[in-house]
Amino acid sequence: MPPATSPPKAGPWTAACSAPCEYELMALKYYHAEPLANSLKSMVPLKEKGLAYESIYVDLHKFEQHQPWFTAINPEGQVPVLDHDGTIITHTTVINEYLEDAFPDAQPADAPLRPRDPVGAARMRYWNKFIDEHVMNYVSMHGWHRMVGVIARNIESGDFEKLLESIPLPDQRKKWATARSGFSESDLANATAKIEYALDKIEKQLGETKWLAGDTYTLADINFYSHCGAMVERMFPEMEVAKRAPRLCEWRDRVAARPAVAEALKSEDRTAPGLRVWSGEVR
Repeated sequence: MPPATSPPKAGPWTAACSAPCEYELMALKYYHAEPLANSLKSMVPLKEKGLAYESIYVDLHKFEQHQPWFTAINPEGQVPVLDHDGTIITHTTVINEYLEDAFPDAQPADAPLRPRDPVGAARMRYWNKFIDEHVMNYVSMHGWHRMVGVIARNIESGDFEKLLESIPLPDQRKKWATARSGFSESDLANATAKIEYALDKIEKQLGETKWLAGDTYTLADINFYSHCGAMVERMFPEMEVAKRAPRLCEWRDRVAARPAVAEALKSEDRTAPGLRVWSGEVR
């Protein structure tokens, strides 16, 4: 259901504040879906920083992200969205950097989520770029093939055409159409190879540093955990991740043990049970 409050004026940046101290007085709203992938990626920093926010669940199973009430907030029709007292911020890496700029002193006890030194910040951004451009896209393809494809094929043809018409982004319309017919075996095989490369690269890095960007937990760890690390064994059992990447598995357990991550994972999840275990069927 749409929120009771009126949405702010649409646009990626709809308000501005001149002084950092003013941010502390402003309300935060977080529009999100299930606690995985993009929605989890920005929910964890909110909880790690101890920021109070209004959680607004957007039901992707009912295509609420394409309904007028939501596209008035984000014309791209995508979650998550951060509303900071009328300032609308989209895209998770941007949201997470914004939270660091807006609330620099709200940090976990162990270390800032974005390193304060230039080298540490650069390493964090290197890994974020790698995950955003490499890992996320290829894991997403398998997710669309196994999960969204099941949903798409269960929609009547006429209704599916109407759904496509309601999707604001052309690339998203194309992905929905492809998910309905199925991604090609060659594309899926290429995606699998890219994911295997990423796992090996990250396993090597974790042999050199405790966390992806160095000695402290950062936004880069949250990014990889949200998009791949948390569920890679369920998605790709054939990769035998425990044998292939034992350091990655130990890292994953350390991330999962953080109270903020555990709290985020308790958020509302309406995924059909069959889809939740990646079986490819709705039950």
